[in-house]
Amino acid sequence: MKFTTLLTTALTALPILADSSFPWERLNKNDSLLIIVDLQEGLYNIARDYDPTLFKQNMLAHSALGLAFPTLPVILTTSASTGPNGPLPQEILDMYPTAPVIARQGEVNAWDSPEFRAAVKATGKKQIILAGIVTDVCTAFLARSLRAEGYSVWANQEASGTVTKEIRDLANDQMMRAGVNVVSLFSIVCDLMRDWRSSPGAKEILPWLDTYMPVYGMLARGHRAAVENGTLIPGEADLPL
Repeated sequence: MKFTTLLTTALTALPILADSSFPWERLNKNDSLLIIVDLQEGLYNIARDYDPTLFKQNMLAHSALGLAFPTLPVILTTSASTGPNGPLPQEILDMYPTAPVIARQGEVNAWDSPEFRAAVKATGKKQIILAGIVTDVCTAFLARSLRAEGYSVWANQEASGTVTKEIRDLANDQMMRAGVNVVSLFSIVCDLMRDWRSSPGAKEILPWLDTYMPVYGMLARGHRAAVENGTLIPGEADLPL
């Protein structure tokens, strides 16, 4: 095999990194908008790159970000909701009974909907947090369109689902090349909060995490139990701090 072929093969195997020309930007809870994109009951069935139980939790957790941070405006949108894609889960609709729900009339990319664009622009926010099904279409198309319009975008990878992990990785790479921040739920929460002493801070966010990110909720529960019980079992006292 020629050296050039080997080099090309090796470079192809490397992870694709985001363009370093995009500077790091922090989320500001007072300049952010939460968008729930096509997290519909029918589409849920083709989100197969996550365990289905975990993915449902991720969908609800993403949607509930506006409950944790009440300054976030929320926009919900659906694609072909009267067809196979189905409606948004009632649990999500119940979170925001007064938020706009843009039922697109056929536009695949939400940004192609005049009603959706108007709703986004009406908020006056420049930082967009979003997740959708499927990652490579509903999330990626909208995220890149928003970037082209000058918005900063945070795509919640955990709440965006698609058919395979390979397709997910390709879509995430495409978004990162466009300057989209492809991130986790916990990073969004921590960036919006910034300080456990903030408001919302530990008092509000720990109960929220207990519901929507129980791995951290249980950590806090374990700490509370240790403090309240105050008893070491044999061997614990000898462990390093």
